[in-house]
Amino acid sequence: MTKQEFKVEIGPESLTRFERAKIIGSRALQLSLGAPTFVKASKDIHDPILLATFELDKTVMPLTIRRTYPDGTYQNIPLSSLV
Repeated sequence: MTKQEFKVEIGPESLTRFERAKIIGSRALQLSLGAPTFVKASKDIHDPILLATFELDKTVMPLTIRRTYPDGTYQNIPLSSLV
C-alpha cells in the first residue's frame, strides 16, 4: 500500500517526535544486541542509534504504528505511510 492509498484518520499525517524517538530507541537496542540490519550501511558506522535512524529514513522497517483514541478505538498505520 502506498502513501496515497492509505488514509490516516487518527493524529497527524506524519510521525510524531515521540513515535520517532520510540522507534529509533527500540531499533537501536535490537541492533546493539546483534540483530541484523535491514539496509547495507558503510562499515564505519558502529553507532546503533545512527544506524537505526538511517533505517528509519530509508523506510525499510516493516512496522505498524497503532494510534488510539481515549475511547479505545484505534487505527493501525503502516510506517511507510507516515515517513
